[in-house]
This record gives sequence, structure tokens and C-alpha cells, in this order.
Amino acid sequence: MSVRELVVLGTASQVPTRHRNHNGYVLRWDGEGILFDPGEGTQRQMLRAGVAAHDLNRICVTHFHGDHSLGLAGVIQRINLDRVPHPVTAHYPASGQRFFDRLRYATAYRETAEIAPAPVDSDGVVADTGSYTLHTARLSHPVESYGYRLVEPDGRRMLPERLAAHGIKGPDVGRLQREGVLGSVTLDDVSEVRRGQRFAFVMDTRLCDGVYALADGCDMLVIESTFLDEDAALAEEHGHLTAGQAARVARDAGVGHLVLTHFSQRYTDPGEFERQARAAGFEADLTVAHDLLRVPFPKRRPS
Repeated sequence: MSVRELVVLGTASQVPTRHRNHNGYVLRWDGEGILFDPGEGTQRQMLRAGVAAHDLNRICVTHFHGDHSLGLAGVIQRINLDRVPHPVTAHYPASGQRFFDRLRYATAYRETAEIAPAPVDSDGVVADTGSYTLHTARLSHPVESYGYRLVEPDGRRMLPERLAAHGIKGPDVGRLQREGVLGSVTLDDVSEVRRGQRFAFVMDTRLCDGVYALADGCDMLVIESTFLDEDAALAEEHGHLTAGQAARVARDAGVGHLVLTHFSQRYTDPGEFERQARAAGFEADLTVAHDLLRVPFPKRRPS
């Protein structure tokens, strides 16, 4: 059965708190699992969330600050300990190759699984699986950082009433789908475009072109909102976003479901992030993330 959901493993920025682990997010996309930004403690959070090493097919690291990458060592060793039978591809900024190598071989262990490094050095498509393409875009942070965008290809939705009007049924439906024409009837005559779903993951960054490019038209946007709006100067200085800034990006990009995360430990009221996001004019579905939360992927939008 196809499952699409976001599993939130951790939501803290810089340091963990009593209630928030370092970053970690797993996107379940049909039969695949993509782990984003495994901060310290990710392996334990995976256990608590019911995510196994075997569930992972891809790891995407935005940048090599510790709260986004220190858990990589444990996750890679767990993949090997559990003898994951399929390759696990790792994407990360190419400029951080030395950090990736150090984390991958932080301690001694027996390598039994295939970890396939795929460093990122520019904007563009970094993977095409047939069921989705994975894009990257450069962000604005004190160290090199990339966001990720997953795009499902557009498909076709067959329309039963049109099929019936043309007398097409049974095996002929499949033949028409495969060949695009059946007699004088074309696929366009009996179907409509089914828009592919889109997901974006945007972590530590100031506002920049990459943020908007990643968010554009997404069904779900997971984005940092480290600061509240009254601390916008701090956000700019340290290369981060505020709740209001993140919400305005989502509003202008036509995002269907906004997930705010990566919160500074200075704030004690999570509800204030939602209040500021709503005040910024974002009216669609909104989630202020907390650890071990599962967020179902939105239903498909009309084409």
C-alpha cells in the first residue's frame, strides 16, 4: 500500500532541549524513505518513531552544522549493522566532503551495506527515479547549504463517464493508456492531467531565490522558522528565517501544507509561531512541528 507522510524525528535548532531533539525528518514516499538532516540522536528517534534502517533509501543533508549532521555517523553504522540490502544514496554539499568522510568513518565498524555518496555542487536535478525527481537549490547560510525539492511527474486520470461514452472498457482501457490511441479515440478524449505532487525541504537560510524556487507550488513545505518576527535582525545575522518570513514564502508560493520547524530554545510557546504565520497571511494547512509527529501528505490537488 502506498504511504506518503512526513515523520518528524527532531525539531530543535543548535542544541537539543528537554522536549526537542536535534533535527531529523523522514519522508515516506510510497515504497521509499528519505532521511533529511540527521542531527545528534537521530538513530534513537528513529527507534521511537518506528522507522527502521531498512526503510531508508536516501539521505539528504542540507549543510554540515552539527544539529543537521552529527547523527549521520550512527545512522550509517546502523544501516551496516542491520545489513540493509539495497544501496542508500547520500546527498550533501560537495564542499563538506571532509565532514561526510569523518562522520562516515567516525569509529570502527564492519561495512556490510552500500552507501553511495552523491555530493551536490550546484542547483539542479540530482536524482531521477522515474517516480520522482530530486532537485536542489543553493540557500543563504554562513556555510554552504542546499535545500531539496521532490517532484512527482504528472500523470493521467481516466474519466469513467468519457470511457463509457466511447464504449471503452476492460483491457481496452489499459491498451489506450499504454498506446495513447484506440481507433479514433485519443487519451486526451477520455482522461485529464493528474498533477504530480511536490515536496520541499528548506533548512537554515536567509530569504533568497533558492527558498522561493524550492517552495513554488509545493503540496508540502517543511521549512525552518528558527526565530519569531521580533528577532528578525538576529535571523538575518545568523542566516535564518522567522515564522512570518517562512509563512509569507509559503503564501506567495501557493503551498498547500506548511510545516514549521527548527525552533530556537529561547522560545517557550510553540503557539506563537502559528499565530505569527497566520498573521503573515498564510491561510492553508499549517503544522507547528514537534518531535515524533507524523504528518500525512496532503491529498492531490485538482489539476
